[in-house]
Amino acid sequence: MDNRTMNDRKRQLEVLPDLAALVARALEQVMAVAEEAIAQRGQFTLALAGGSTPKPLYGAIAQQNLPWDAVHVFWGDERYVPASHPDSNEGMARQAWLDQVPIPPSNIHAMPTDEADPALAAERYDATLHRFFGTTAGDFPALDLILLGMGDDGHTASLFPHTTALQVRDRLITVGNKDGQPRLTFTAPFINQARHVLFLVAGENKQPALSHVFAPDDDAALYPSRLIQPQGSLTWLLDAAAGRSLP
Repeated sequence: MDNRTMNDRKRQLEVLPDLAALVARALEQVMAVAEEAIAQRGQFTLALAGGSTPKPLYGAIAQQNLPWDAVHVFWGDERYVPASHPDSNEGMARQAWLDQVPIPPSNIHAMPTDEADPALAAERYDATLHRFFGTTAGDFPALDLILLGMGDDGHTASLFPHTTALQVRDRLITVGNKDGQPRLTFTAPFINQARHVLFLVAGENKQPALSHVFAPDDDAALYPSRLIQPQGSLTWLLDAAAGRSLP
């Protein structure tokens, strides 16, 4: 493992040999945060990422012996499709993990995608989060852990380059846009309130965007992953293919 420490002691970059090693390391970190959160606060709040990279991690979590009634699952973003759709982040997580363990249904807080207007669905999920955390509009509660991926264009969650979602600062949830297709997404300020943020990035195609994300100065509007600077810890786990060109 090539472990590189970034400028701040709370920001860490690890380059793992391959995807299997990345998943194993991610599992270690998820379990450590879960144990700490349950011991300190009696529950573990986790926001999931979509895409292919975290899927084996979800399968590995399903094999762990967690106190499932203390685990609360949210989503950092969602395509605006039903959970039964093959592109649904919720559907993927349920198949790989949540349907395999005795987690109470009330602990699964899926993003709604049944409104005719996605903006109304964003408002509903915003309200769901505030009710759960006991906060009000304008407050930004802290999830224990947010899992994120990164696209080859530098986006994360559904915060895409040069979209209006990047400018939202007064809400937890907003509507993202990918090629004219709406998505629900955490806002950057909400992500940045997290106690821990964990990026999982694999594949040679991610190298160009990563070079911009980790550059001392670059455009966050073009590479939105640069916006993620949480008040808690930030860890990037890369496989060797993704991290090869980083200095």
